[in-house]
Amino acid sequence: MALSGLLMTGAAFGQVTPPATGTAPAPAAPAPPPAVPTPAKSAPYGGGMKINISPDGSKYVRLMLWTQVFARYNENNTGTLRAPNQPKESQIDFGIRRSRMVLLAQLNPRFLIYTHLGINNQNAVSGGVSPTADGKKPQFFIHEAVTEYKVNKYLNLGAGLHYYNGISRLSSASTTSILPIDLPLTNFPTIDALDQFARWIGVYAKGRIGKFDYRVSMSDPFLTNLPTNAAYVAGGVQTGNPLGLGVTSATGINTGTNTAQYNPQNTSHVYQGYFSYNFLEPEANLLPYTQGSYLGTKRVFSVGAGFMFNKEGMYSRPTSSTVALSTLTPGADLYAAVPTDKHDIKLFGVDAFYDAPLDTTSRTAITLYGVYYNYNFGPNYVRFVGAENPGYGAAALRGNAVPQSGTGGVFYGQVGLVMPKNLLGPKARLQPYVAYQHANYEGLKTSTGDTKGVNIVDAGLNVLLDGHNAKVTFNYRPRPDFTNVNDVQYRPEITLQTQVFL
Repeated sequence: MALSGLLMTGAAFGQVTPPATGTAPAPAAPAPPPAVPTPAKSAPYGGGMKINISPDGSKYVRLMLWTQVFARYNENNTGTLRAPNQPKESQIDFGIRRSRMVLLAQLNPRFLIYTHLGINNQNAVSGGVSPTADGKKPQFFIHEAVTEYKVNKYLNLGAGLHYYNGISRLSSASTTSILPIDLPLTNFPTIDALDQFARWIGVYAKGRIGKFDYRVSMSDPFLTNLPTNAAYVAGGVQTGNPLGLGVTSATGINTGTNTAQYNPQNTSHVYQGYFSYNFLEPEANLLPYTQGSYLGTKRVFSVGAGFMFNKEGMYSRPTSSTVALSTLTPGADLYAAVPTDKHDIKLFGVDAFYDAPLDTTSRTAITLYGVYYNYNFGPNYVRFVGAENPGYGAAALRGNAVPQSGTGGVFYGQVGLVMPKNLLGPKARLQPYVAYQHANYEGLKTSTGDTKGVNIVDAGLNVLLDGHNAKVTFNYRPRPDFTNVNDVQYRPEITLQTQVFL
């Protein structure tokens, strides 16, 4: 029956309807051609490539990539080698200052996970697997790996390998929006000594209450990578410098130098905090990175203060400390045989940041930043660092190294101006800048006993092709060469940087 019904229905639909009588209808008007799409204007770039995994976008994965490449002329510090036993007064070199990526995800409004990976400071000489021997195969390592939980609108708690530093705004700076060509590095006073490239394994809390922002953290110090020479070896290097804290006379008496170094036996937690008040527009605080320049897109005026504390993070030997090496037996424990003084690491900073548009018609903007650091690492400590160093070997003053940190006071300031639009046509914008650092480290003394100040100037120009997402930077630095602290020479360092941030 069902089959018969279907056949009857099909027969009914299959009947031909006779044509209607009368005049045929006019043919339909032709469809208009499709409109040519207008080229879309370049939209302001957000915080990375976002992939929504929920319809409302509350669950997502985001990827950020950036690379900064240097081409540089450098007049080296006195005595620099370019290869084994190959002195080099100056050279043009090329390198990758940074190549990084951040992958973050929120699968719930209360939970955040992100990982930051990359390389730094690779050139033909340094930055490789053997960083003071060659630049081959740089270590691609984890900078950050964090999980975070939102307790309420005032408090977030996190843990992992984190970048929630104290001391200053620049101590957690974004490297994609730096105003000058680079950070002063003084803002990372313990970089790769107690930390992993300015990152720490620990826990942190952060949040915002009204216009007040805070971040605090407690972390483990990494074991220092400085040589310790813990066991005495007759005739070995330890006889000349037990624990890296003394010098030996011809009679075999080792005397302390009264210069602090990182304590290899440091097991105390590192405590950090940074607190700021923003008088104008709030800044994003989903991730730890602070903006270097907003290029006139926000009005920000923030003042802050911060600290870092590590109990007995340093040790030293006073010049009154003497050890007769002839009384030591091979294999003796130098930590027990050589008396040392322990020193707490106490670092403080206070800063102010102002970034605002000047004229909305011409789209000019100004960026101002200033910070004062007070660092205490123990007596006479000073450390030399050269970013993407073009000099060969492990000598502290090779290549482009400058006094990076030490016991004493430091002022650092920068000013930048986004010039009126259309100076270079409708696409590019110009942002000239100047940065200046003055430091007094007690470990840099002349033969007369006077402290020798450190003065570092950077002057340059950002060519903003697409904001910070595509820019070219030209920088000039008359770099102080402290090979002879009594006669500091200033060496030219000229750098061209290209940056792409997606």
